[in-house]
Amino acid sequence: MNLTKSNIATEQSPPQVDRKIGYFDTDHLLDNLQGRAFRGGLVTLVGQAIRMVLQLLSAAILGRLLFAMVASVTGFIGMFKDLGLSNATIQRGQITHNQVSALFWINCALSVGVTFVVAILSPFIAWFFHEPKLLWITLVLSANFILGGLTVQHQALLRRQMRFKTTAVIGVVSMAAGVATAIVMAVLGLRYWSLVGAEFATSATNCVLAWTNCGWRPGAFKRRIGVRPLVRFGGHLTGFTVINYFTRNFDNILIGRVLGPAPLGLYTRAYSLLMLPISQVNVPLAAVLLPGLSRLQNHPAEYQKLFLRAVGAISFVTVPVVIFSSFFAHDLILVWLGQRWLPVAHIFQLLAPAAAVGAMVFAPNWLSQSLGRPEQQFRYALISAPVCIGGFIIGIKWGLEGVAMSFSITFVGLLWAYVWYATKNSPVRFLDVAVSFLSALLPALFAGVITWTLRWIILPDAGALITLAVCGLVFTALFFVIAMLSRNCRSLIFEGVRGLSKLR
Repeated sequence: MNLTKSNIATEQSPPQVDRKIGYFDTDHLLDNLQGRAFRGGLVTLVGQAIRMVLQLLSAAILGRLLFAMVASVTGFIGMFKDLGLSNATIQRGQITHNQVSALFWINCALSVGVTFVVAILSPFIAWFFHEPKLLWITLVLSANFILGGLTVQHQALLRRQMRFKTTAVIGVVSMAAGVATAIVMAVLGLRYWSLVGAEFATSATNCVLAWTNCGWRPGAFKRRIGVRPLVRFGGHLTGFTVINYFTRNFDNILIGRVLGPAPLGLYTRAYSLLMLPISQVNVPLAAVLLPGLSRLQNHPAEYQKLFLRAVGAISFVTVPVVIFSSFFAHDLILVWLGQRWLPVAHIFQLLAPAAAVGAMVFAPNWLSQSLGRPEQQFRYALISAPVCIGGFIIGIKWGLEGVAMSFSITFVGLLWAYVWYATKNSPVRFLDVAVSFLSALLPALFAGVITWTLRWIILPDAGALITLAVCGLVFTALFFVIAMLSRNCRSLIFEGVRGLSKLR
């Protein structure tokens, strides 16, 4: 059967697609792929914003203390149910029905295995947190992994076809179903079981919608069909994720063990607040860029153009937020957390260099994965882990400030080394990536210095809220004026405006 553009599923008019072929062919996506990626990024960010509001609503109404205890364990174990196989499906230039079917059954087997592991650990979780209720909560929640495993490949195929509007709607509707279920169960007096119900409702809705919107159905598991390279791809990603997870949490463990819970609370507050804008932008856009870049891996000029646009856009959005927050950390903490959390401001500022380059944290990952080189990520993790851990151990001698400074120093140095390593023998030059980042950083620094100086001249005694409101407007105006002096920023702004105008 020969597939043409007229019978390929698109976001605008998804016709019936051959279940064994249509979700694997991607040649039709090359037509206006840059536009698809731009629209996909906007839709994904809107979906992320709505989901964040739903999460805040759920937390405000129900509270999530018990669930947070379980999630601290199940969240780590849950990394293994995917095993990086969704990204393997998305990245592969040519993939077959039999290969995806094999990956589907592997994901299902892994999900069942994770379910059993979590169920076995449920008594330990209840004992560790001194909360008997967690025994049955964990046992019931463990079955939720099976629903997740059933959807991994279907969602991967939707992303492979760059159907970002569909995936965004699925995510929002699923979370809305979970929140609604939790509220109804809470009204009925089911208390903490409402949180369990929310998780199951979210997963079940996500599973039904993924299968409904993706017409592909798995076949029988077959051997000798070339699935080992895909599993190896996923294995490298999983290795990177596991090592990175322990590395990124070692500072918390060290602070809690050496300095105690109170300093740990200050550190985690500062870290989570500073990384919030980055995580809310980088994570959803990574879901868009991996399919787009993967489709262009044999078109170097177009690949370079999309990659640098993405790096420039993310830096342009996140870097100014981090710089402004760093300059006005005390006012921000006063408004956001209150007077008693003011000590967080100093740690906040010490972590700012890491947060500023954090805009780039996914860039080398995009390169490694989209070009089919996940072993680069794994090697980076093997090298960066001992460096970061060593830095934390040295820094703890100077308390929270020492840990924060060591994190910023090691993270900035290692990240740029990783960018250099990932750009070797790729369509993207290291210098171009650095220029894209500096095009956002330098205007933000100049705007920050000028705004901070004007604040103490014009508003020396103003309250924190007024200071943030006035200085935020001044900083934004100055940033755009200074950024327009850069050719890269001008091009990025004009392209963004043209892209938005085409959405009308």
